Amino acid sequence: MRFPNFLPYVAALALAAGAALGAAFFSVRTIESSTLKAVDFALEENGHSWAGVDVDGLQVRLFGTAPSEATRFRALSVAGGIVDAARVIDNMAVEDPKAIQPPTFSVEMLRNDDGISLIGLLPASVDRAAIIERAKKAAGDLPVTDLLESADYPVPEGWNDALEFGISALITLPRSKISVASDRVEVTAISDSAAQKRQLETALARKRPRDLTTSIAISAPRPVITPFTLRFLIDPVDGARFDACSAGSNEGRARILAAASAAGMQGKADCTVGLGMPSKKWPDAVAEGIKALADIGGGSITFSDADVTLIALDTTEQSTFDRVVGELETALPDVFSLHSVLPEPVAIDGTGQGDGPPEFVITRSPEGQIQLRGRVVDERARVATESFARSRFGSTAVYGAMRLDEDLPTGWAVRVLAAIEVLSFLNNGSVVAQPDFVSVRGTTGEVDAKAEIARILSEKLGEAENFEINVTYERKLDPLLNIPTPKECVADINGILSATKINFAPGKAEINAEASDILDRVAAQMKECEDTQMEIGGHTDSQGRTEMNAQLSQARADAVLNALLARRVLTKGLTARGYGESQPIADNESEEGRELNRRIEFKLISSEEDEADAALHDHDSEAQADQTSETETANE
Repeated sequence: MRFPNFLPYVAALALAAGAALGAAFFSVRTIESSTLKAVDFALEENGHSWAGVDVDGLQVRLFGTAPSEATRFRALSVAGGIVDAARVIDNMAVEDPKAIQPPTFSVEMLRNDDGISLIGLLPASVDRAAIIERAKKAAGDLPVTDLLESADYPVPEGWNDALEFGISALITLPRSKISVASDRVEVTAISDSAAQKRQLETALARKRPRDLTTSIAISAPRPVITPFTLRFLIDPVDGARFDACSAGSNEGRARILAAASAAGMQGKADCTVGLGMPSKKWPDAVAEGIKALADIGGGSITFSDADVTLIALDTTEQSTFDRVVGELETALPDVFSLHSVLPEPVAIDGTGQGDGPPEFVITRSPEGQIQLRGRVVDERARVATESFARSRFGSTAVYGAMRLDEDLPTGWAVRVLAAIEVLSFLNNGSVVAQPDFVSVRGTTGEVDAKAEIARILSEKLGEAENFEINVTYERKLDPLLNIPTPKECVADINGILSATKINFAPGKAEINAEASDILDRVAAQMKECEDTQMEIGGHTDSQGRTEMNAQLSQARADAVLNALLARRVLTKGLTARGYGESQPIADNESEEGRELNRRIEFKLISSEEDEADAALHDHDSEAQADQTSETETANE
């Protein structure tokens, strides 16, 4: 069979067509692959790794979820720079736009002798004008610089409490920097003295809200100590201790405390870093003196500026005393002079009338009554002694029962006046002065009382400064720390009201005349609690209409508030609210229950009491313990 002549041509044509199709397919795949790589690389290089690429012939499809519309557009532009933009198909999505985050609200408050500056961002709803007005009142005649901005966003949780505490701190602290945020307030301030520092810390602790985190750093300048005094004792019964300790630097303080520990002192001791050190070699001299006292076996050593007095125990052997005194005289730096005493046994009669050494005795009772007994030189000295005591303690508190003795030793009047002066540091106790010895015993509410007593006796008595100080600090007597907490304030006031009620005329808001004494007692208590935020609540029984009871209780609470205002109680922290019959404490079905429900009741608004209790407790511990390194650094 013969094939037609055209078949080879047809076959060749088919083969050529197949080859062309294959070449075209291969070319398309090559183009797609190169385009995919080029676009993908460009997207990756421009930070669009979130975008995916798919190429179908000449079409380039972009997919993925863009963080924003602007980012999606930039990805399209990148792909359009590699291939014709008309070939780019946009299959991308865009993330849902997130709610715009509010700014961080914060305020910096700066106060010094040049005025007050307020810098920061406030929520628009905060009364900015009121803040500026309060700052102007605190600044007095000094300028207030207002650099505050505001933004219309919701007030963050805790912001109002933080801002209120910050403003209170600004008003309280004349030299301060206060940083306020919604969750934290940082306070940095400078006080004039250690006593003022304690007062400011106590005031801030009482105002601090419970849930607010605070950082409070109040520094005090180093005090000027005159005379620069240190007194160290080693007692066979009570062991080693300081009555007074002064140092000129932290390094010197550490040297002194190390010497005291080596001499047997247990636990921590307070050593004040101050100005007035008589010599750079003060720590060396003190360390040598403490070592000598330990070598001699006990007694006391007192440094008053450059004068050093070593008093041995009356049981010390003469040979030991002479050896130690000789070694100490050699070891002390040149500027220091040593006076040493090996005393005779001391017997304290305490009556001022005994047959032993002449005595002058001054006592102070817990009620504040002062009694002067013992001996003075003449009538003129008696009058002067009583006058000095009355100037210290009040004319009605002093009772004199002194007798005259012309044979008293020289300098007796100085010892008498020193005894009166040191008694002023005691809440109750006694001072007995003899020609060669002074005994001070009692309790005090001043943390530094022993150091001050030692300083006075060292300065007044000179070389005859053999004395003992047996004084106990009691926190409950401290005028700075013994301030009622807000919780105690409310409890004390309600205690007064539970013992005797404030009565009103039936159905009226007029306070009965017999309630005047109760209100006087409440007012006296409230004057110790002026910073406490309290509510005066009025309550009724269920007799009568509910609405009338609410109105009556409000009127009665207002009447109590006005009565306290008339007694000069600061009412800025007080509010009055009538609860009517809504909060019974007893059954309204009986007359006894209704009587209990008809009442005035004080309620604590803020929740500061726990913080104040903790702060005062910590402060008490700090006052009796060693200074922290942070405080020492600030005092430098």
